[in-house]
Amino acid sequence: MNKTLAVAVVAVTLAVWSGAGAQPAVERGKYLVESIMGCGNCHTPQGPNGPVLDRALSGGPPIVEDKLFTAQPSNITPDPETGLGKWTEAQIKLAIREGRRPDGTLIGPPMPFGQYRHIADADLDAVVAYLRTVPAVKNAVAKSTYNIALPPAYGPPIDKPVAAPPVADKVAYGAYLAGPLGHCIDCHTPMGADHRPQYATLLGAGGMQFPGPWGLSVAKNITSDPDQGLGKWTDIEIERAIRKGIDRQGQALKPPMGYGYYDRISADDMAALIAWLRSLPPLKTP
Repeated sequence: MNKTLAVAVVAVTLAVWSGAGAQPAVERGKYLVESIMGCGNCHTPQGPNGPVLDRALSGGPPIVEDKLFTAQPSNITPDPETGLGKWTEAQIKLAIREGRRPDGTLIGPPMPFGQYRHIADADLDAVVAYLRTVPAVKNAVAKSTYNIALPPAYGPPIDKPVAAPPVADKVAYGAYLAGPLGHCIDCHTPMGADHRPQYATLLGAGGMQFPGPWGLSVAKNITSDPDQGLGKWTDIEIERAIRKGIDRQGQALKPPMGYGYYDRISADDMAALIAWLRSLPPLKTP
């Protein structure tokens, strides 16, 4: 083997090794947006038969929170006039992580910025890379209205690297999926008088009410409590509820949980989610 060929073989071999098991950024971003993050659950228009997929991510129906606000999920396609087409990658990342628009104004709830602040850098890069590739859809969305004062910021600027927990640590990685990526804990944790989830004392205890075209749904207690939570559920029953929206009695669960998106969660990620759920101490729904 001559020297040039040997160098080429080594280079190719190293490339294969370094890329083993790795997902390209766009593919990873597509997986996150269309599964655990469920972005389309809010940002895609809804028709009589579900999401209008040929207008995906172009802005969803209004989200009304009693008398507090009416949020209009924005157009996050690359359309230059009504979407993110003129935003830089840094501006999109700032909007996702810190809730700040390019003009400096703050994006209001229900975007879960308390969770999105902890999205790993690599995953945030992947999400933005994928959003750049979706079809641009022209759809001007009305402004959200708030009858509550928004804070000056959702926290200090994020100026340090953010990493995901190791995948091998199923409970820690499951917490990452349920928190920063999937924000499951925001809906399944009761709010306090300050309209903030009570993570410290009632993590996963459920009880929040979600009115909508489906009627009224109540967030399930997802702790290990044997009576009100998931303590007596099997792993298969938990997975079916997340993926298919079917409870352990075989009854259909109501929206707004994004079952159609969660059905795309990988087997490994689902196993991590369930491991994390099993780790939650038993709590009663207040």
